[in-house]
Amino acid sequence: MKQKIFSLLLVLTALVSLAACGGADEDGNKGVTLNVYNWGEYIDQSVLGDFEERTGIKVNYTTYASNEEMYSKIVSGAASYDVIIPSEYMIAKMIEEDLLAELDFNNIPNYALIGDEYKGLAYDPEEKYSVPYTWGTVVIVYNSAYVDEEDVADESLSLLWNEKYAGKILMFDNPRDAFALGLSKLGYSMNTNEPAQWEAAAEELIAQKPLVQAYVMDQVFDKMISEEAYVAAYYAGDAMTMMDENENLAAYVPVEGANRFFDSMCVLKTSRHKAEAEAFINFMCDTEIAVRNAEEVCYAIPQVEAFRELDEETQNDTMVYPPQEVLDRCEVFVNLPPETAQLQSDLWKKLKTTY
Repeated sequence: MKQKIFSLLLVLTALVSLAACGGADEDGNKGVTLNVYNWGEYIDQSVLGDFEERTGIKVNYTTYASNEEMYSKIVSGAASYDVIIPSEYMIAKMIEEDLLAELDFNNIPNYALIGDEYKGLAYDPEEKYSVPYTWGTVVIVYNSAYVDEEDVADESLSLLWNEKYAGKILMFDNPRDAFALGLSKLGYSMNTNEPAQWEAAAEELIAQKPLVQAYVMDQVFDKMISEEAYVAAYYAGDAMTMMDENENLAAYVPVEGANRFFDSMCVLKTSRHKAEAEAFINFMCDTEIAVRNAEEVCYAIPQVEAFRELDEETQNDTMVYPPQEVLDRCEVFVNLPPETAQLQSDLWKKLKTTY
């Protein structure tokens, strides 16, 4: 603990120095502004103010709805960002395309508080480009006031294809997550490179489309909480948030399998404020901040000290921290090879525009 406090003092001292000599921004004002780009509904906004107060570094915080939206915005050059928080397969893609900066972990001493099981994973095996933020699984969310118990007893993906709930089903509005459900329903790997299996999954999604009220991302919150829709596939932490707002909502990890994802903090290679960006990442890994953030976003956290400080009910919540037998049937996305990624894109475009 003393070492952690000493390291944090070093970082804060450095930050004071950075703020004092941070140069001029575009308006000629002294100081630094970090552009942080994150998923919607995915941070305790109050910690941003704390970071600004402690360091003098301003945060311009904006959000995206999917990895694909984030990636398109960055490669288009339409905006400039410093810190981003992609999922594992997108991190692998951005490393391959030389879009991410190698991190200076001297500026991120709180990385030592990340559990070893979350380090050196396949998307960043040498631990150069990313710091784990949260993790979780995809779940099926349903409204128990409208969905019959017999239709969820087997905890299957088939609920998303149940004609009884036509017009009340929500589906992911991004191809990676949507196709993963179709592939899993058919018993195929979510990372398959077999064109016939992708085409079969597309047929499943085409058959489902007449039942779908809307393809959504962040809109899922309002639609499920207000009971405009009864069934949705979404991420476990967000499912917990929805369940807190509507007591009729429940969720399960589908028995066929689901995506297990790891979202991590990265710095773009084009960042003009790399040291400050690393200070922000370090700040988010501080135990007090990580606890507050976890309590707000309801996602599983890889920071081990912070996990120990969560209340016992949260630590034992199997929706947030699934048991190993559930994780064993989950699959982590990989960066698809170009030909498979193109096939996915073509099939998705055809689904959304033709049928």
